[in-house]
Amino acid sequence: MAEHHEIDQVTGTTTTGHQWDGIKELNTPLPRWWVITFYITIVWAVGYWIVYPSWPLLTTHTTGLFGYSTRADVAVELANLEKLRGDKMVKLGAAPLAEIERDPALLALARARGKTVFGDNCAPCHGSGGAGAKGYPNLNDDEWLWGGSLDQILQTIQFGVRSGHAKSHESAMLAFGKEGVLKKDQIVTVANHVRSLAGLPTGKGFNAAEGAKIFADNCASCHGDAGKGNQELGAPDLTDKIWLYGSDEATLIETVSNGRAGVMPAWVERLDPATLKALAVYVHSLGGGK
Repeated sequence: MAEHHEIDQVTGTTTTGHQWDGIKELNTPLPRWWVITFYITIVWAVGYWIVYPSWPLLTTHTTGLFGYSTRADVAVELANLEKLRGDKMVKLGAAPLAEIERDPALLALARARGKTVFGDNCAPCHGSGGAGAKGYPNLNDDEWLWGGSLDQILQTIQFGVRSGHAKSHESAMLAFGKEGVLKKDQIVTVANHVRSLAGLPTGKGFNAAEGAKIFADNCASCHGDAGKGNQELGAPDLTDKIWLYGSDEATLIETVSNGRAGVMPAWVERLDPATLKALAVYVHSLGGGK
């Protein structure tokens, strides 16, 4: 590395004395306008720190001389929006669900409000269009674990499923394998019997009579003798080819072996009564409500 300064023969510019692989570094000063702009941005940054909220503290942050924040602006806008909605939302909250669906104005308000709330709170699990996913029910079909009427949907939204709320829907599918109730070969047999109830092909060597007996002894008390399910217990219909976790043999074996106990939170303490009604009406309107 060269340690002396010299004049570059091509550009006539002084070098810094640094050289790599025969390439010499020119000591080219930054343009004056660039340097001035740089210093202006430093002054601007200091001013911004003083005027606007910017510095974090242990439990809060500096508020700045102006006391301005975009969060406060949003809060004001939301408060103004609620004032505009006020009377309509009061009317919506006071109206019975059936009346809301009969009144075009209330129905339009409920669907609009419900769609927004659904997107904010329900879509992460059920999808933006309510089509669901593995382990999360499709709200567009006509299969309802706990009932698809307006009142039943509202009940489910309010108190959830296995949510810990006193009024929550409660059910439990026994882990027949984990608890030692059924042996592995019995689980395979009853899993194939469940597939047969939905008209799906069964595995080689499947004993239909044995499968029916195992089902009758262990599963029929919840799902019914024909596997049609029971909404009072949250037991799904096993004959309709609508599956919450999947219908392949491996998935059914997993379900029978270890049980299923999905949780839906209770929204009664998070959303106001009018919003809960709007959400119930919106879910009911997705296409699968009864």
